Amino acid sequence: MINIIIADDHSIIRDGLKSMLEKNDFCKIVGEASNGEELLALLKTTPCDVVCTDISMPVMDGVEATKQILKSFPKTKVMCLSMHEEAGFIKKMMEAGAVGYVFKDSTKDELKQAIQSVHSGKKYFNQKLFDILLNMESGGKEVNILSSREKEILKLIAEEYTNPEIAEKLFLSVRTVDTHRQNLIQKLDVKNTAGLVKYAIKSGLA
Repeated sequence: MINIIIADDHSIIRDGLKSMLEKNDFCKIVGEASNGEELLALLKTTPCDVVCTDISMPVMDGVEATKQILKSFPKTKVMCLSMHEEAGFIKKMMEAGAVGYVFKDSTKDELKQAIQSVHSGKKYFNQKLFDILLNMESGGKEVNILSSREKEILKLIAEEYTNPEIAEKLFLSVRTVDTHRQNLIQKLDVKNTAGLVKYAIKSGLA
């Protein structure tokens, strides 16, 4: 039996994964966390074989949490379960020490295969992931790495809309807009909002 902890800041994702995985007899969900700090605290009292963690989480993200897990709980395998399909995010998780990377739109069978692979000491990265890394443009900062929603938000940022204004315009929560803003800063390798504006102008989005 493989003991698993799920870390994701969306309870609906955690509930869905728990429901799907507990139908199998190969694993058991022994804990849940909504951010990296909760995950590390949980691991002190609840040892597990595999951690399935998202990247974008408040307080402490999946990249930093993975680094800390490898230092403090070296026997625990970390597998990333994320919606991010950008090479930059994938590389950061791999460099942090994740031994698996699965997209949230993966099938139940693939998720099972990934968990069993990392538990047995192997790495699991599917073909889609390798294609993304191979097709990465030099520098990794081309506009085509952005989703249509991110391009839309970047354009509004360049037009000096605030997060609440963008949220109202696009019918999103302010928190979601802030997450997109932080992701854009990471993806485009800029330091702040001014850097985003410069990039938007340079790329023709503004």
